[in-house]
Amino acid sequence: MISIVIIGDGNVAKHLVNAFLKVDTINVTQINSRKLENIPEADITILAVSDAAIAEVSSKIKNSFVVHTSGSFSMDDLKNTTNKGVFYMLQTFSKDKEVDFSKVPFCLEAQNEEDYLLLEKLANSIGKKTYAINSEQRKAIHVAAVFVNNFTNHLYKIGNDICIENKVPFEILHPLIDETAQKIKTLSPKKAQTGPAVRNDEKTIENHLHLLNNEQQKIYTILTKSITDSLK
Repeated sequence: MISIVIIGDGNVAKHLVNAFLKVDTINVTQINSRKLENIPEADITILAVSDAAIAEVSSKIKNSFVVHTSGSFSMDDLKNTTNKGVFYMLQTFSKDKEVDFSKVPFCLEAQNEEDYLLLEKLANSIGKKTYAINSEQRKAIHVAAVFVNNFTNHLYKIGNDICIENKVPFEILHPLIDETAQKIKTLSPKKAQTGPAVRNDEKTIENHLHLLNNEQQKIYTILTKSITDSLK
């Protein structure tokens, strides 16, 4: 039996608690990060709090092994005086969408092998993919994730805006989005790249720019240049 305390009440905390409650070998307790009195002893204390709160909250934790769930903060940003680690899940978490942890990569880090193996056992109780990732690697992964997730989703938003403006249903783009996502599982992103920038189709690019507002034109131009530069 592994005992864990999860501190936090956001999306990550709630999804983790719900997942661990289904595992017989895990004893989980959840605590609000604003109520840190009488924290129970546990094998692992998981801080699922905002990045800005990691240092302050961790400094108040006396339990023997404390980890955070941040992708962009170092293990050393934990300010507890006991053992430290990281339990980072490389996935986007939404409030009302259930997470299939069997498909989520767990990026783990600890100060010693014994603690790492404990984190690995905990991750494997709800998931299947664990990776030993140090703090510098995790920061790089987090930046890459912003590009493939946050920025890509913003581009979906722009595409949706264009569809709305021209009275076209956004769902007409769903098959294209799905195919693009599937394609990069078998091809490198560079080889999978298509479109007018790859073909150096200046006429089509010019026509597209005339259809866009000023902000959309800026983004279109930057991305087009980035694509053409990557082919040199």
